Amino acid sequence: MTRYLRLIIGAVAVMAVIGSLLWALLPQPVPVDLVTARIAPMEVTVTAEGMTRIRDPWQVTAPVTGNTTRSPVETGDAVEAGETVVAVIQPAEPAFLDARARRLAEAAVTEAEAAVKLAEAQLDRADVELGHFEAELERNKTLAARGTVSVTVLENSAQATASARAARQAALAELELTRATLERAGAQLMGPETPEAGGVLSDCCIRLTAPVSGTVLEVTDLNARLVQAGAPLLSIGDLDDLEIEVDLLSADTIGIAPGTRAHVERWGGEGVIDARVRRIDPSAFTRVSALGIEEQRVRLLLDLTSPPEGRAGLGDRYRVYVRIVVWEGQDVLQVPRAALFREDGQWAVFVAIDGRAAIRRVETGRMTADWVQIIAGIAEGEAVVAYPGSRVEAGVRLSARTIGAD
Repeated sequence: MTRYLRLIIGAVAVMAVIGSLLWALLPQPVPVDLVTARIAPMEVTVTAEGMTRIRDPWQVTAPVTGNTTRSPVETGDAVEAGETVVAVIQPAEPAFLDARARRLAEAAVTEAEAAVKLAEAQLDRADVELGHFEAELERNKTLAARGTVSVTVLENSAQATASARAARQAALAELELTRATLERAGAQLMGPETPEAGGVLSDCCIRLTAPVSGTVLEVTDLNARLVQAGAPLLSIGDLDDLEIEVDLLSADTIGIAPGTRAHVERWGGEGVIDARVRRIDPSAFTRVSALGIEEQRVRLLLDLTSPPEGRAGLGDRYRVYVRIVVWEGQDVLQVPRAALFREDGQWAVFVAIDGRAAIRRVETGRMTADWVQIIAGIAEGEAVVAYPGSRVEAGVRLSARTIGAD
């Protein structure tokens, strides 16, 4: 009995060893990532870097040449249209006089003073003559009434009086002219150290107020300085009225039209900002890429449609990343792009059927960075192999690592 028991035990051991060898020689299931074909919304987008900018910035310039005081506003200050003073311009100070220019100016003053004295003397002479002729006219009128002098004498006396009166008016005008000349000559001697009349500049200053309500974007120079007419002083804009400028390759703009939706991402805040294409430039421009390749690019302008509360903190000339939607569908059958491979010049995927891999040729449509539209070849809910390796072949047993639609 003991002998038979040993034989049985030995036979069982031999069978166990043989079974282990057979199991080791059998091909093992290949671990793969399985993803279920899904029906979901799909968007095909063009991605590019963009930059925000104020839609209608206003630049305040100096209307006249003069000295600006230190800027009353700084970058970031809020201003009200027609109320906030953004710049004050005073008259420019006269230039310094060199020795020659001062001597000429002093000589001109002396000459003007002499002309004034001469005009005053001529006016006194005209007054004396006018008084004499007026007195003579009165005597001749009395004598003419008595019949002592003739009418001709009376008329000559009246004419002489009128001429004397006109001569006095000319002398008075000449005096006013010479006094103005003296004032002009004296003004030539004024230098930068000469105070204005009364020492008050407030009545002669130009105060510029904000043309629009908004925020001060940039102040050219905070310090007081001499500016020429037309020189920029500061710029103002409304941070709630932003747009985005994007440069795309000319080939990528073919499927884009005004009104196309876009998503603004990686702007520094939470969530995605909605936008729409407003304008596409009709002509492209050449730009050299980082690799030294000349590219034809087209400039696009996008309007932000999200409310300002949803993009708080976004300012002028901020860098953002924009995805412009060139195509979209709601109920689209799609599989991961990583599941596709080429088979006899056609697209194909590995489908898991009863735990084994099967090759399925498919007809593809639109593609995104991660998903591809399937027009024919696969039904919703079928599991496909993502990232198939060299070990995955038709009929090979599969071991799923991940099964899902995301």
